[in-house]
Amino acid sequence: MPLNENVTTAGNDTDNLSEHRAPQKGSPAPLSQGPTEEVQTVQDPQAAGAIDVAAIHDELMGKWKDIRQYTRDIIEDPELHKIDTDSYQDQRKRVSRQLEVLVNKGVVHRAYPKYVGGQENPGGNIAGFEELVAADPSLQIKAGVQWGLFGAAVHQLGSEEHHRKWLPDIMSLKTPGVFAMTEIGHGSDVASVGTTATFDAESGEFVINTPFKAAWKDYLGNAAQDGKAAVVFAQLITRGVNHGVHAFYVPIRDEEGYNLPGITSEDDGRKGGLNGVDNGRLAFDHVRIPRTNLLNRYGEVAEDGTYSSPIDSPGRRFFTTLGTLVQGRVSLDGSAINAAKIGLSIAIRYAYERRQFSAGGDAEATLMSYQLHRRRLLPLLATTYAQAFAHHDLLETFDEVFSGRQDTPENRAELETLAAALKPMSTWNALETLQECREACGGSGFMTKNRFTSLYQDLDVYATFEGDNHVLLQLVAKRLLGDYSKEFAALDFGTITKYVSSRAEDLAVNRTGLRRAAQILQDTGGQRKSAKALKDPKLQRDLLGDRVHTLVAEAADALRPAKKMRPEDATQVFNTQQVKLIEAARSHAELLQWEAMTESLTKLEGKTAEVMTSLRDLFGMTLIEKNLGWYISYGLVSTQRGRALGEYINHLLEKIEPFSLQLVEAFGFKQVHLRAEISSGIEAVRQSDASEYFRKLRASSDAPVDEKTLNKMKHKQKAQHSSKKKR
Repeated sequence: MPLNENVTTAGNDTDNLSEHRAPQKGSPAPLSQGPTEEVQTVQDPQAAGAIDVAAIHDELMGKWKDIRQYTRDIIEDPELHKIDTDSYQDQRKRVSRQLEVLVNKGVVHRAYPKYVGGQENPGGNIAGFEELVAADPSLQIKAGVQWGLFGAAVHQLGSEEHHRKWLPDIMSLKTPGVFAMTEIGHGSDVASVGTTATFDAESGEFVINTPFKAAWKDYLGNAAQDGKAAVVFAQLITRGVNHGVHAFYVPIRDEEGYNLPGITSEDDGRKGGLNGVDNGRLAFDHVRIPRTNLLNRYGEVAEDGTYSSPIDSPGRRFFTTLGTLVQGRVSLDGSAINAAKIGLSIAIRYAYERRQFSAGGDAEATLMSYQLHRRRLLPLLATTYAQAFAHHDLLETFDEVFSGRQDTPENRAELETLAAALKPMSTWNALETLQECREACGGSGFMTKNRFTSLYQDLDVYATFEGDNHVLLQLVAKRLLGDYSKEFAALDFGTITKYVSSRAEDLAVNRTGLRRAAQILQDTGGQRKSAKALKDPKLQRDLLGDRVHTLVAEAADALRPAKKMRPEDATQVFNTQQVKLIEAARSHAELLQWEAMTESLTKLEGKTAEVMTSLRDLFGMTLIEKNLGWYISYGLVSTQRGRALGEYINHLLEKIEPFSLQLVEAFGFKQVHLRAEISSGIEAVRQSDASEYFRKLRASSDAPVDEKTLNKMKHKQKAQHSSKKKR
């Protein structure tokens, strides 16, 4: 959709700035002086005040830079862009057409086996997929349903025979598909789904059935209209034994789009976002499928009904089955980070062009001149950078496992935990960033054409896609506890005692104030010395790590009695620690992000490394500030150092601000990717027109006299007249 060149204003909105006038500080000039389709690059990284944007950009693009750029080039096509004014029915039709473009451009084959025309490049596949969010999140999600869920389930859970039979048509879109896992009655609790697949040995078929309303499959992409087949997750029952959840390939519609016998579907209708995806519900009334339609990588049923599996433990088999589908969480992590990058690119560019209130001279101050504006946007910029670097670690881990190079049970468990830790943080950060950027752009930010509201609506559901964020963090917390107690899965917490004891001495030091006393001695010399200590990366890492370890230790200590309790009582004890464990998981994810960003600094040099170090420090300080009360209460931070924290953050903002345009430029998005009017340079043109108008007016004889000036003149004349009378 072409950029709307009509100039509009934000009415009487004052961009939420106070009427206090801020001093005009020197800020970098906008990189473009008017509307443009290209992001201009600083050519000389050695120039005074410049950083090496290209070097940062390369780090942000990561291992699969070429694939990311190829996708970005493709999505410059206006046919792939969202049209917000379309009805949801028209959005669905448009996105279905867009999928054909992706097929024709060869971007959907990368993850699949070479023997069916794929490239066996799982990491590159995800990297390219993540970039689609800049075109239209609905396109990204519908593509994800088709090739990242439906196709991936056949690929990861099926045999080579299944691959050769079904994947070519899935890749070509001849068979649009549905990933039928979630049920109305059981969302994240997949192990408890109600749909059944009962083997009938006489006919050699599975009978797929929805026994009650809460077992309807719901919120399924492609289910309302387009899907012709589904991978259905159901309880496998054979010879009277339930072997748990398995996946089955089930045709659901004929070539004309009509439901097959026994299939009932409903349309979810218009949603809060992603209206280009035809979400719907499915129910099965004793639908029969061949025995060979069981995706049998982890479970097989013989002709006589005998069940076998390469994994003896039902629990481990279930989690292994779900673990093969972790790529959804990996891709959502990267996609959410890209959405945050887009929001920051728009808002920060606008902040250097939009002017508000006099700066003490003729020129008004830019929004970024205000400390509050920097406080609102730059910590989000730092967080997004940290999450981007952590995502590279996640994506490379995913690629190592799914390529088969490092595919071990331990590495799969590590991948699942990493994805469960990072996906919640990035999806929440994207929503927070888009909302803050929207507000920071005032009334202009509320206009749909400036992207914030539309992106927010579409990304809102990312917080519950592929597992509710809080449930995922519970998985991380369980892993953190499990690192100290291998028996945790069986609710046996006895071995955690050793870990708790190892922490007892350190915690006692904190609680008795000895560490605090040591800090007071260290901080002698005033606030400046306190602030300097906060720059130490070891101190930052220790503080972030101490929070994780302390939260886990306290929860583990509280959970020890559960090992002697009945299961229902043990569950109640666990529930008393749930909030603390979620906080431990969040803190663990933040530590991973901080570490990833710190590692990235080793690849940069000179001024670039200096600025990026300040950005890393801003991320770390902001995390500590967020939990400052906790740190002080445990004696991990002295009150003097705590008082210094806010001022040091403000100091970092001043250091980073002159480079903030270059830092968003390093994201590499062109105006055709941003597609917000206020990021096109049009605001600079408006401000220039206004400035020129007032300059000419002041120089002319037509300029009206300001009432305040007139009153001052009258007061002066009155004072002079009074003085003459006294003489």
